Amino acid sequence: MTDAPTASLSTAPAPAAPAESAPAPVGIPWLGLVAVLLGTFLSTLNTRISVFGLADVEGAIHAGFDEGAWLTTAFTVAQMLVTPAAVWTGNMFGPRRILLASAVAFAAISVVSPFATNLPEMLTLRFAAGIASGAFVPLTLSYVLRNIPPKLAAYGVAIYALNLEFSLNISASLEGWYVDHLSWRWIFWQNVPLALGMALCLHFGGRAAPARRDRPPTDLFGLASYGIGLSLIYAALDQGNRLDWLNSGLIWGLLLAGGLLLVAFVVHDRRIPYPLLNLSLVLAHPLPSLLGLMAFLRLGILSTAYLIPLFLGTVRGFRSLEVGQTLIWVALPQAILCPMAGLLLRRVDARLVACLGFFLISVACYSVANGLTPLWGSDQFLVSQLLQAVGQSCALTGVVFFAIQHVRPESAITFGAMMNTARLMGGEIGSAFVVTFSRIHSQTASNLIGLHVQIGSESVEQRLQLYAAATQGASYPASGTARGMSVLGNAVHSMAETQGVIDAFAVMAALALIALLLMVAQRAAPIGPATYRPLFAKEEGELP
Repeated sequence: MTDAPTASLSTAPAPAAPAESAPAPVGIPWLGLVAVLLGTFLSTLNTRISVFGLADVEGAIHAGFDEGAWLTTAFTVAQMLVTPAAVWTGNMFGPRRILLASAVAFAAISVVSPFATNLPEMLTLRFAAGIASGAFVPLTLSYVLRNIPPKLAAYGVAIYALNLEFSLNISASLEGWYVDHLSWRWIFWQNVPLALGMALCLHFGGRAAPARRDRPPTDLFGLASYGIGLSLIYAALDQGNRLDWLNSGLIWGLLLAGGLLLVAFVVHDRRIPYPLLNLSLVLAHPLPSLLGLMAFLRLGILSTAYLIPLFLGTVRGFRSLEVGQTLIWVALPQAILCPMAGLLLRRVDARLVACLGFFLISVACYSVANGLTPLWGSDQFLVSQLLQAVGQSCALTGVVFFAIQHVRPESAITFGAMMNTARLMGGEIGSAFVVTFSRIHSQTASNLIGLHVQIGSESVEQRLQLYAAATQGASYPASGTARGMSVLGNAVHSMAETQGVIDAFAVMAALALIALLLMVAQRAAPIGPATYRPLFAKEEGELP
């Protein structure tokens, strides 16, 4: 689109085109890229930081654990719900207009969120915040694909990956620091300067796209069935572990309703002349497998980001700020590793970069599974987290860059929507799987360990006496036997939780190797400038 005015000015000596036909030039185009990357950062950061700060928010609005569990669900369900609408409105009116309105709305909602006094008010505000931020990620990737020069495409993808991973792993440190030094309210107020900065960058650096004159009719059924179907399935996955999965009628209802709506959407989308999503693109080789790999990456990233806090919190008793000191070793190296991955992508096949990443992720998970003990702290996780940081950077940038080599510009928004769906659903499936897997294996380990703890046996009685003597004068019950049994119970619980985490890391290591094999099986994408030119060519009438 930017080429069109240049061509008209350079060719015609005769009558000039009307002034209003040419879009106004943009003085600082890179500000638009900064804006959409801020949007990605905000979206992921809010998904995670509300998890770490959930107890403080629940206490402030006098909500219990079961009621408060819906706060995190409400935010991401709203993001899933608005994804198809973001695709449609971005295609009709251009990403800049939608992102600008969303950023301002998100800032306003973040200002008032800490003033909610009860659960219904907070749920409403979290849902509204999810609606406002739901356009950030799907429109961000399409904006990156269309506005970065071909030679810098790999760096754009690397920065996109940096935003996703950095915001994911820094949230524990931020939440802990806010609670210790400021207030839990800053969990929400931190969004205000970031969202307003995003809006300013869009205003001064984004390119306004003309509204399409050839608008297809609005597909209300497609928008509703796709968005609501995904949202219902996501809610079932998010609440499944708490409600005991298929033993809950609510989970059954959510899964069945969501599945039926998605089937209806696919049938409907294949029969209408102007489909909401380009399903031919989604189903064409190699995108289904690449979207699956993207979902696995989110599974791996989120599960390790869950397992380490689970271990440090339940076994070692660490607070959020102390947990963040471990996770930050995944976040901080990304600032160097992601640009390096982008440099590597310009010189070697993206499949090799992704395979290196999956291999390192597998090694990192295996190293934890092979060495974890209840005595581990932040320092013992350092090596594995550095390996995880390198692996995640290479795998994510490699998979995304390999995928965009197969996407044409007219399909960029559809591709962004599908990547956002894979990101959210992959992360939620990963969290649901790992939470359930580690819980079941911890319970199994607890039962097996308990078989060897028989009251009255000589070894158990000696251990109880040692524990009673060690805790004499501490804040335990007066009875020495009671003190000993309390400490012994805690020791069994710690060992069981540790075993559950070990088993989960072992499974993640195996899954990373499977993902590596899937990436090896991919056929090579076309290489050279011709590969990238169709992605970034801007022809007259094309949306930015």
